[in-house]
Amino acid sequence: MRINLTKKDLVNLVYMQIGFSKHVSENIIDEFFSLIITNLKKENKLKISKFGTFSIRLKNSRIGRNPKTKETKTISKRNVVLFKPSKEFKDFINSKYDR
Repeated sequence: MRINLTKKDLVNLVYMQIGFSKHVSENIIDEFFSLIITNLKKENKLKISKFGTFSIRLKNSRIGRNPKTKETKTISKRNVVLFKPSKEFKDFINSKYDR
C-alpha cells in the first residue's frame, strides 16, 4: 500500500479516468493547486464543499528549545495553514471502519 500521493499520480489519474492528454492533465492539476493557493492567500480561508476548509492563522513568535542541545532560540512569527475536514468527509472516513 502506498502512503504518498504525488502530483504525478494525480496527473495519471486524470489522464486515465477522463482521457485528456498527460500535458493537459498536468495543466489541470497545476491550475487547481494554484487556484487553492491564490484564494487562500487572498481570502485567508478556502472552503471546498463536502471536503473541508483551509485557513491561514498567524502564529506569534515564541521561545523554542532544541531538545538535543537544550539551546533556546526565538521562533519567528509566521503564517500556518490549517485544515478542518467537513462533516461529510469525517463520516466517509469513519464509515470504512464500521464494516
